Parts: sequence; C-alpha cells; structure tokens
Amino acid sequence: MVDRVRRLLSVVTTVVTAAVLATGVSAQPAGAHRAAPKTPPAGVDITGVGLTEPLRLRTDTAATQVVAVIDQVSWFGRTGEAKGPKPADLGPKYTIVVLAGDVPKQTYDLYPLAKGGPRAFRPAKQPDARKTTAGWFLGRLNMSETLRAAGVPLERRPDTVTGGVGGGERTLPEEALNPGRGFDDAIDELQRLLLLNVGVMLVITVGLAGIALLVRRRTR
Repeated sequence: MVDRVRRLLSVVTTVVTAAVLATGVSAQPAGAHRAAPKTPPAGVDITGVGLTEPLRLRTDTAATQVVAVIDQVSWFGRTGEAKGPKPADLGPKYTIVVLAGDVPKQTYDLYPLAKGGPRAFRPAKQPDARKTTAGWFLGRLNMSETLRAAGVPLERRPDTVTGGVGGGERTLPEEALNPGRGFDDAIDELQRLLLLNVGVMLVITVGLAGIALLVRRRTR
C-alpha cells in the first residue's frame, strides 16, 4: 500500500512540474528569445578651420580614426578648469560631435595648436541634454596628429606619439630605446667609479703610512 502511494505521488509531482514548465514557456512574450538590440555604432563629426564641410567618420568605414578621436576626450573628468588660455593663444578650433548611430551625444572644442600644449573645452550644453559643467582640459600631445590622420588639414608633427592622459609623451631618442647600450654605459660608469675609489684609498693609505713613519722617527 505504501509503495502504491509513493508511486502515485511521484506521478502527480511529474505531471504538476510539466504543467508549470509549459505554463512558463507559453507566458513568455513573442520574440522574447530574440537577441537584445545591438548598441548603435559610434561616429564622429568634425568641423573647424580649413574644413569646407564636416568630416563624417563612422566605425564601419573609419573605425581607427573614430576610436582615436574619441580617445582624445574620453578620459575627461566631471570638472575641468573654469578658465582657459587667452583666445589669442588658442589657435585654430575644431569641434567634434560624438554620435551613437545618428544621434549626437557629446560635443567638444579642440585646440591642437594652443600655446603651452593642446587644450580642449567641454561646453555645459550637450546634445543629449545631460547635466554637465563647462570646463577646460589639457589635451594629449598627439591631438594634432590624430586630427590630421582623421582628415583635418594640419601640418604633420612627427615629434609626437601616442601618450597618456594629460599631455602624452614626446618621442624618445633612439639611444634610449637600446637597452644594451644603456647597460654598457652603466658598466663603464661603475668601472670609473671603482677606479676612482681605489685611487682615493691608495692616496689615503700612502698618507697614513707617511704619517706613521714620521711619528716613528720623532719618537726614537
């Protein structure tokens, strides 16, 4: 009798579980199994001095340039300097608009040839109506080359390379890139230092010996 009750409970449990699963599947809205919509591709529009019409860069045709231009402004903090350089020291201005698909999201003014290094200005009014504060930021040293590679008519500046936040880095001299030469120079310097120490020790030893000899003669 007990075995029959157990079998009956097992059958009932199986039926109820199947019914719940079937109900859950049927309750899902149509198309729920479809993949989530893809993020709109990024893009950049550039306007400014020397451009008769905007440069429209999109990731499907100029992914490298789009990423490089966005990298110039993607690291900015929430607040920047309230006051920037004098207008006469800024040089040519280039405005970039960052887009998601065809929707403008952010805008910045770039000054790649400003005195004292490239500068960037973020207006308080942004295309996506998000709240932000106006501010000035130091730009990367490669800002000019990045814009030139994107199509902006600027003179080539091969003395700059990709750098870090807040200015980047200048090109290293060729000898600084040769670790073997640096090691040899360090060994030579160490040898000269050792010879100098040996010379100093010899002078001190000879001096002490002379003093000892002089004292010995006088004490006789």
